[in-house]
Order: sequence, then structure tokens, then C-alpha cells
Amino acid sequence: MNTQRSFRYYDLVMVAFVTILVCSNLIGPAKIAQIDAPLLGVLTFGAGVLFFPISYVFGDILTEVYGYARSRRVIWAGFAALAFASVMAWVIVQLPPAPFWNNQSSYEVAFGSTWRIALASLVAFVCGEFVNSFVLAKMKILTAGRMLWTRTIGSTIFGEGVDSLLFYPLAFYGTGIIPDDKLPLVMLAQFFTKVAVEIIFTPLTYKLVAWLKKAEGIDHYDHKTDFNPFRLGA
Repeated sequence: MNTQRSFRYYDLVMVAFVTILVCSNLIGPAKIAQIDAPLLGVLTFGAGVLFFPISYVFGDILTEVYGYARSRRVIWAGFAALAFASVMAWVIVQLPPAPFWNNQSSYEVAFGSTWRIALASLVAFVCGEFVNSFVLAKMKILTAGRMLWTRTIGSTIFGEGVDSLLFYPLAFYGTGIIPDDKLPLVMLAQFFTKVAVEIIFTPLTYKLVAWLKKAEGIDHYDHKTDFNPFRLGA
């Protein structure tokens, strides 16, 4: 692989990926939503589900076009951004409020995630994203680059499955924030919602992948890739 090669849009895709991640972890987690869905009944989910599946779409695009190694760099960039945002959110919440400022309690609800939730989010994110990228890269070789939809949906099922299985027990089990007997329902609702978003976005994913491959002049296959997730080299 030519590690010195530069790409026109790789950095932009990375920025979009990281932005969505930060938004999903800072805007969404403070609100638990509930809707009555046809056929499925009442669904309870964290509002961050509206953001997070889109990161998997970008993760699929990165691995499909640029390969696992370059996707790995973006995943670690996202991890660093999430860690920094979590630390700074905690620092700002802990700052003593001015006597005339009466919004501290609201601010704590919105941005005062506990260290347990923040750590669970980081662990679930990095594990889920690496599983997603690994599965897609391997499936691309197995399918010889055909049937993109099988890779994007299949990798999301595995990646989101790992993410949901790790995040909710690590973040909420035994805390009372979400009753323990409701955790499986929340996990399933999150999982199916995220996979559904991936399916809905499949036509757009096809268009973006085709456009990027043509614009960048690359369609990477990970035949000789080192899949060690802790390497940063592309």
C-alpha cells in the first residue's frame, strides 16, 4: 500500500465521522425517548440513536473505499475526540456556577454524564467500530467486491450488536437510571433502530461509495492488511 498517497476527500469524510460521533454522545444521551411504532409497539430509546447509525454509514464508506487501515486511523481519531469531549464536559460541569446563573441543574442533566457512562460509551464505540470495519473488509474479499449491501448491512449487524451489548450493561446495569429488567428492551430497540437506519441509507451509501471510488481513483481490498486495531499506520 502506498502510505504517502493523498486523497481529496478522505479528511472531509473523517471530519464528518468525528462530528457525528461527538454530536451523538453530547446531544443524544441526555434524553430517553419513547414512541408507539406500528407493528413493533412501544419503543424506548436514547435520542442519540438518531445520530450514531450515521457514523456506521461513514465507517462503511471509509472501509469500502479506503480500506481497513485508513478506517482504523479515523476510528482512533473519533475515540480521541469523544474522550476529549467527555473530559471537557465533566470539567465544565464541575466549575462553580456564578450566583446569578440558575441553570446549573439543567446543564448537569444535559452534559453531566457520569464517568461510568462516558467510559462505557468509549469502550462500546471502539469495539463496535472495529468489528464493523473488520467484518466489512473481510466480506468485501469474500464477495469479490460485489453486493455492497450485504457488507454494509452485515457489518452493521455485527458492529451495532457489539456496541449495544457492551454499552447498556456497562453504563446502566444496577444504577436504577434504566430499570435492569428494561435494559434488554432498550438494547433491542437501539439495535434494530440502528440497523434499520443503515438499511434506509443503503441507496445513499451506494451513491457516495461509487462517487468516492471514481473521484479518488481507489477501490481498496484488504488482502494483506494487518488487522491489529492498535496500529495507527495506514
